[in-house]
Amino acid sequence: MTTIADVARHAGVSVATVSHVMNHTRHVEPETAERVRAAISALRYSPNSVARSLRRGETKTIGLLLPDNSNPFFASVARQIEDAGFVSGYTVILCNSDGNAEKEERYLSVLMAKQIDGLIFAGSSDHARVFARMLPSVPAVLLDREIQSVNVDSVLVDHDHGGYLAGKYLVGLGHRKIGVIGGPRDSSSSPARLRGFVRALAEAGIDLPPSSIVDSDYHFAGGRLAMEQLMAQAPDITAVFACNDLMAMGAITALRSRGSRVPDDMSMVGFDDIPYAVTTWPPLTTIAQPVEKIGTLAVSLLLERLGEPEAPSRREVLAPVLVERESCAALR
Repeated sequence: MTTIADVARHAGVSVATVSHVMNHTRHVEPETAERVRAAISALRYSPNSVARSLRRGETKTIGLLLPDNSNPFFASVARQIEDAGFVSGYTVILCNSDGNAEKEERYLSVLMAKQIDGLIFAGSSDHARVFARMLPSVPAVLLDREIQSVNVDSVLVDHDHGGYLAGKYLVGLGHRKIGVIGGPRDSSSSPARLRGFVRALAEAGIDLPPSSIVDSDYHFAGGRLAMEQLMAQAPDITAVFACNDLMAMGAITALRSRGSRVPDDMSMVGFDDIPYAVTTWPPLTTIAQPVEKIGTLAVSLLLERLGEPEAPSRREVLAPVLVERESCAALR
């Protein structure tokens, strides 16, 4: 295996000069630098990136731990983080916890062992104990999560406001009997979306009885089953707010199998604005999360933290917006 010493001998220079040419750490005369580059090419020298990283105290890698990268929303966020990291010279290692706390903790241990420079974490639950042990060794950014007991940067979405937008929209269309397909109650996002939605209905003097709420799991099949249960419990509803787009799409499938038409017989609002929202039929009205900004801001905060480890933690809250398509209609 060719070494940096071989390159130095071939070019007739010192090992230090070869290092300066490769790392751009000091001015080297153009003619000398060209000899070094020619030697590197002739000998097909490839530096040992692991050894270099250990010497520098960095690996140029970011760990990304998500609860479910099969969910198109998280897949889109992961892509934005990967792109933003790549532009800044970082490789992203993606781990999927499947919402399993044990798997989540094991992946955190694996990422620490790989000496990642930083971590972007969207865990399935608030793991204060894990974070308390991990944070002294690696900078981290929480994605759409908050842990009160640790001082860490976070990128959040105002889910309460998103739910409020969905409620105001359906109320504005004249709907008074409305159902909700919620996500897991132990998540941070679904209860917040429900709170905002209930607040919008309350402002219009509309009650949301427990029979009009069915919790599910943020998956397509779960949305379909929840819609069937909702129709059995609250058959007179005219509109549904599903707490994510996948469940909204599953609910539309359940309605179609019953012969009900969206939006003629039932209006439907989702949450996330995943890529499939515009291709499903009818195109889904939804509350859009700013996916691109979530990903780029998470990477930006992490890189700033790497540069200034002692700076005060930052809490960035992003606003969702209503995207009106064709899955809702005014009550007739």
